[in-house]
Amino acid sequence: MSANRPSWSDLVEAVRDCGQYASRTEAEHVTRVVLSALGGHVTGEERVDLARALPEEAARVVASRIPLNRPLAAAEFVDAVADRIAGATPATARWHVSSVLSVLPELVGDQLVDRVLAQLPSGYALLFGRAELVLTA
Repeated sequence: MSANRPSWSDLVEAVRDCGQYASRTEAEHVTRVVLSALGGHVTGEERVDLARALPEEAARVVASRIPLNRPLAAAEFVDAVADRIAGATPATARWHVSSVLSVLPELVGDQLVDRVLAQLPSGYALLFGRAELVLTA
């Protein structure tokens, strides 16, 4: 394991703090579901680099997913996460997704997150806690 690679505990605690989850168990479950869903959307070198930057356990969760032919729109992504968390509504699923994705820049670096976002449809930046930049000609 790389010296600067965060631990699984670091990741789960960051998610727990960000999402204000009552228990580590809940934060861990949400982290696994969201990273698993993200793993189906990130491809190529960004997928490899994300797996290298994440804690080993999180890297396995991301890498275990077969990439989708077409990434879901951000709202569809949130709905897919809602379907995988008991009792989740679109609003709570958005909270879960943002609680996990918004801690990634600090853990894996802004440059890697920028590269991941470049692969995804518009709308994902907000889930990562960033403003959505729209370029106009």
